[in-house]
Amino acid sequence: MYLQLASSSTLAGINSFWRNRSLRAQVMCSIERSVLSPSWLLDMEDKPEHLLVLVHGILASPSDWTYAQAELKKRLGRNFVIYASSCNTFTKTFSGIDGAGKRLADEVMLVVKKRESLKKISFLAHSLGGLIARYAAAVLYTSTNHNDPSDDVVASTNANFKMTCFSNKGLIAGLEPINFITLATPHLGVRGKKQLPFLLGVPILEKLAAPVAPIFAGRTGSQLFLTEGKPNKPPLLLRMASDCDDGKFLSALGAFKCRVLYANVSYDHMVGWRTSSIRRETELFKPPRRSLDGYKHVVDMEYCPAVPSEGPHFPPEAAKAKEAAQNAPSAQTTLEYHEIMEEEMIRGLQQFSWKKVDVSFHSAFWPFFAHNNIHVKNEWFHNAGAGVIAHVADHIKQQEKQQEYSLFFTASL
Repeated sequence: MYLQLASSSTLAGINSFWRNRSLRAQVMCSIERSVLSPSWLLDMEDKPEHLLVLVHGILASPSDWTYAQAELKKRLGRNFVIYASSCNTFTKTFSGIDGAGKRLADEVMLVVKKRESLKKISFLAHSLGGLIARYAAAVLYTSTNHNDPSDDVVASTNANFKMTCFSNKGLIAGLEPINFITLATPHLGVRGKKQLPFLLGVPILEKLAAPVAPIFAGRTGSQLFLTEGKPNKPPLLLRMASDCDDGKFLSALGAFKCRVLYANVSYDHMVGWRTSSIRRETELFKPPRRSLDGYKHVVDMEYCPAVPSEGPHFPPEAAKAKEAAQNAPSAQTTLEYHEIMEEEMIRGLQQFSWKKVDVSFHSAFWPFFAHNNIHVKNEWFHNAGAGVIAHVADHIKQQEKQQEYSLFFTASL
C-alpha cells in the first residue's frame, strides 16, 4: 500500500514537473518570438504589400499565366498578390490599346481598393499586354513632385536643343511603382520581316499587311501598324513615347524603380527582336548561344542607361509618309514611314534606363513556339520558358531586397 502511494506521488510529481517545463517553454518561445520578430513581420502573411499585375497578350486570357502565376507565388512568397488581369480577354484586345488600357486601369483600381495593405505595384506583361500596361500606367499615374510646376519633367535648355529628364517621383494607382517588365512586347509597333517575322519579307505580304490588319484585329491592328487616324496626327505608339495631352506616358514609366525588357532574339514569328528590345538595327549583335547559369535559354542581360534627348517629334515628312502608307501602301512607302517613326519612338523611350534581357530558344525542342515559350503559355507545350520565369522571379526578389536594404539604411540614419 505504501509503495503504491509512493509510486502515485512520484508519478504526479513527474507530470507536474514536465507540465511546468512545457508552460515555461511556451512562455520563453512567446518572449523570443516577440523580441526576434517585429509585429509587421508576423502579420505579413495576412497583409501582402506588393501587387504584381500580370497582363496577357492579344486573343489571350488569364489562363495563359497559370504556370507563371503558380511559380511566382511559390518563389516570391506571401508578401505579394499575384493578380492575372481578366478585363481584356480574347477579342476585347481588338478594341484598341487605349480602350484596353483604360479597362485595365479600372480593374487595377478595384483590386487596390479591396486590399488596403498594398503599398507597392509592379507589372509583368506579355506581347500586346506590354503596350496595354503602359497605357494603363499612364491612366493610373499621379505625380508626387510638388515642387516642380511641370510635374515630374525636369527641363533644361541650351543653344541647340531641349533636354528632358524624367525623375522617378510618382505613384501608380496610389502605390509605389517598382518593376515594369515586358516579355516579347512590340514597343515600336510591327512591320515587315524585322518586326513581324511571319511575313517572311515577301513584298506583297508586307504591302497588304497594314491595310488588312484592321479587318482582323480592329483598332488594335491599325495602331500596331501606326496607320490609325488622320495623316497629320501622330500615331498612338508615338504619342505613348512622350508626355502629351493623352497622358503622362513617359512620366508613368519613369516612376518605376526598374524597367525590364525580355526579347526573343529569334524564332518569334509574331514580334521581332528589335521592337521587343527597343533597339536600332545598328544596335543588334550576335547573341551568345550559351544560357546564363541557372536560367536556361536566357542568354544575355544588358543595362542601358538613360539618354537625355529632345524627345519624339512628328515632322511634316512623317505626315506625308503616313498618308502614303495609308492611301497608296507599298513596301517602300511603308518602310520609309516606319523608319521615321521607330527612330522617334526610340529617342522617346530611351530617356530613362532599361534592363534588356535576351532570350534564345534555338536549342529548345520546339523553338518556333518562342513567342509563347517566353511566358510558358502552356506548361506542357511551352515549358522551355521555365528559366525565363525563374529569371523574372529572381529579379523581382532582388529588387525587393534592395528596397528593404534602402529602408533599413534610411531608418538607421
